[in-house]
Amino acid sequence: MQTDAQVTIVGAGMVGSALALALRNSGLSVVLIDASPLQPQPFDPAAAFEPRVSALSAASQRMFERLGAWAGMQSRRVSPYTDMRVWDGSGTGSIHFSAESVHAPMLGHIVENRVVQDALLEQLLGSDIKLIPDARLEQLRHSGDGWLLTLSNGQAVRTPLVVAADGANSAVRRLAGCPTREWDYLHHAIVTSVRTERLHQATAWQRFADDGPLAFLPLAHPAGEHWSSIVWSTTPDQAQALMAMDDQAFAAALSRAFEARLGPVLAADPRLCVPLRQRHAKRYVQPGLALIGDAAHTIHPLAGQGVNLGLLDAAVLAEELLHARQRGERLADVKVLERYERRRMPHNLALMAAMEGFERLFQADSLPLRWLRNTGLKWVQALPDAKALFVRQALGLSGDLPELAKP
Repeated sequence: MQTDAQVTIVGAGMVGSALALALRNSGLSVVLIDASPLQPQPFDPAAAFEPRVSALSAASQRMFERLGAWAGMQSRRVSPYTDMRVWDGSGTGSIHFSAESVHAPMLGHIVENRVVQDALLEQLLGSDIKLIPDARLEQLRHSGDGWLLTLSNGQAVRTPLVVAADGANSAVRRLAGCPTREWDYLHHAIVTSVRTERLHQATAWQRFADDGPLAFLPLAHPAGEHWSSIVWSTTPDQAQALMAMDDQAFAAALSRAFEARLGPVLAADPRLCVPLRQRHAKRYVQPGLALIGDAAHTIHPLAGQGVNLGLLDAAVLAEELLHARQRGERLADVKVLERYERRRMPHNLALMAAMEGFERLFQADSLPLRWLRNTGLKWVQALPDAKALFVRQALGLSGDLPELAKP
C-alpha cells in the first residue's frame, strides 16, 4: 500500500505534532508517521506524575493556544511558575528571576510530556492530517524528484519533502546521511518526581554543584502535598550509585544535595537515568529534507529550553512552507528550506554555546573561575535591567519569533 503526500513528517512527538497542526487546513496533504499508537490516554488526576516534564515558555504556550491544544493541557495538569532561584552550591553567589520584573503573570509552566502529547493528539485526530501509527521508518531512498519511505508495517509513502522530527537518535537523519557534531557531557541526568516538606512557592530552583546542576521544578500538587520534578545532573559513577539506592537513602541524599531548601524530601517516585550528550547537525536542510527539534540539536537540560527550541523550529518551518506555497514555490526546493535554517540555526547555536559555557564554568575547580562565577551571579543580581532582559528572552518576548509564537 502506497500513500502520496506533499509533506511527510516522521515522528509525532511534541515537535512533530506541533508542525503537523501548524500545517492543517492549509490545502497541503500532510502525513504524520510514528511508532506509537497515536491515541491519547485517559487522564487520571490522582495518578503519579510522569517523570519526564518540559518547562514550557510563554512563547510555547502561545503556540499551543493557537494550535488549540493548550485547553487540553489545562484540563489535565499544568504547573505555572512565577520565579526562578539559582545559586552556587560551592560559593555565595545567587540570582533571582521573577515574572513580576517584566510585568508578566508567570515565567512559564512545568508540564508532563505525556500531557502535552495527548493534548496535541486530540487536535490531530479531528484534523485533515493523515496519521500512520505503529510504523517505524525502515528505508529512505530517493525516488524521482522526491523520496520513497518504506515503513515497518509494510506501507510506503512517496513524498517530495520529508521532515525529521524523530528525536535525538533520528532514523531519518541517519538514513539520509546528515552529519552531526556531537560530544558526551560525561554526565547522566536522574529525573523523577519528589514530595517535599515545604511548598515550592511556584518557583523553579537550581543549585550548581561541583558535580553538576540540580533542579527542582514545581508541580501542581494535591491538597496538602508538595511535589516537584527533579533533574539531577551528575557524573556517571555518582548517578549509578544514586540509582542503586533505595527510596529512603535517595531522598536523604537528594535533601543534602539541595541543601533542604524545601525541607527534607519525604518521598520519591521511580527514577530514570538519562546519559547527556550534546548534538548539532551541521546542516538542518538538504533538497527535500529538513531536520527539526532533537533531530537537529540536543542541548544540556540545565536551562530547560530544549523543547522550546524545537517548537520554535516547527513554527518557523511551517511559516516558511506556507509562505512559499502562497508564492507558488516548490516546498522541497533547498532555497525554501534554507530560509528556515537561516532563521533557526544561529539562535539555536547561540543558546547551545551559552549553556555549554555555563556548564563548563560551574564545573570548574580553579579558584579564579570559582571567584568569577560567584562575582558574576552577584553582579547580575544587582542589575535589574540585565535580569529583565534575560527574563524577556526566556519568555519569548523578543527576537525573531514566528507568528504562532508572537505576543
